[in-house]
Amino acid sequence: MAKYRKLSRTSSQRKALLRNQVTNLLYHGRIITTEAKAKEVKKIAEGLIALAIKEKDNFEKVTVQAKVARKDKDGKRVKEVVDGHKVTVYDTVDREIKKDLPSRLHARRQMLKVLYPVVEVGDKKRDTKKVDMVAKLFDELGPKYAGRNGGFSRIIKIGQRKGDGALEVVLELV
Repeated sequence: MAKYRKLSRTSSQRKALLRNQVTNLLYHGRIITTEAKAKEVKKIAEGLIALAIKEKDNFEKVTVQAKVARKDKDGKRVKEVVDGHKVTVYDTVDREIKKDLPSRLHARRQMLKVLYPVVEVGDKKRDTKKVDMVAKLFDELGPKYAGRNGGFSRIIKIGQRKGDGALEVVLELV
């Protein structure tokens, strides 16, 4: 018996399709696809969520000093003249950051192998921002499903597709 479905695609096409659908499932919470694709996506997504649950608390908080540009009342950087050149004035502030322990760092890299980068597009070009999907897994989905022993998603059949008659399903996070 085969370990996975080939989905009538080459290995590179299949990998790209599954990565895209897993990323969209975790970002949106639900996707509509065919039954065969949904079963493959479900395997991958549940593995990522299980990894996030296992490593969600595996970090330490560290205080670091960071240089931050001083800003005026309009939000523009304050500049002063030094040796005939305008330079930005920086203040040193203490910031508390999360430092991953080695197993969480490994889990983060395993997740990054599967997930595509997500860009949230706003009305204008400056409103676009990158979404950190790994952070979403660790900070939102990990704690949400911490009490469950699997079964983080469900497949609901919605009928046959009009074009080719393929069975369509909704794959959603529980």
